[in-house]
Amino acid sequence: MGRSRPRRGTDASSDEFGFDRDASRPSVVTFLAALVPAALARRAVSVSVATDQGVYERDEPVEITAEFKNRLPVPVELPTAGQRRWGWRVDGDLEASDERRYTRSRPATFDFRGGERKRVSVTWNGRLERTADGRHESVVPEPGEYEIRAFVATREKRARPGDSTTITIR
Repeated sequence: MGRSRPRRGTDASSDEFGFDRDASRPSVVTFLAALVPAALARRAVSVSVATDQGVYERDEPVEITAEFKNRLPVPVELPTAGQRRWGWRVDGDLEASDERRYTRSRPATFDFRGGERKRVSVTWNGRLERTADGRHESVVPEPGEYEIRAFVATREKRARPGDSTTITIR
């Protein structure tokens, strides 16, 4: 017969130190995170972005990996303007599209434990989405260099933690 309660530290709602992650219940961790000002939290989180290759053929998918790291030993919360916590751009176009993206405007936070790293990967299909005159097109980009940028979606666009890399399409 199995245990009726999970063992200490195995509950998905607690971290490795046994602190409760449930945002509806205050904990020492949430208290510490609240003490770190947003401006300091933005500087504490570093972003790096990389692609699986440096040179791609036209219409070839691009694997993008972004890593976010809290360089402080204490938890931080980065306030975001909407539900988007992070994003990526190709030559300034969010998710390689000039189409407006809608996310809930309700503010959120991108939370990190002390020293935590978060790694995410997305695959860009190698095409640019274009909208004009009520049409929606998927365009193969011309040969050349393109900037891939990953960022934390903070309210302060000028102070957003982010990083970029350049790829070549031939």
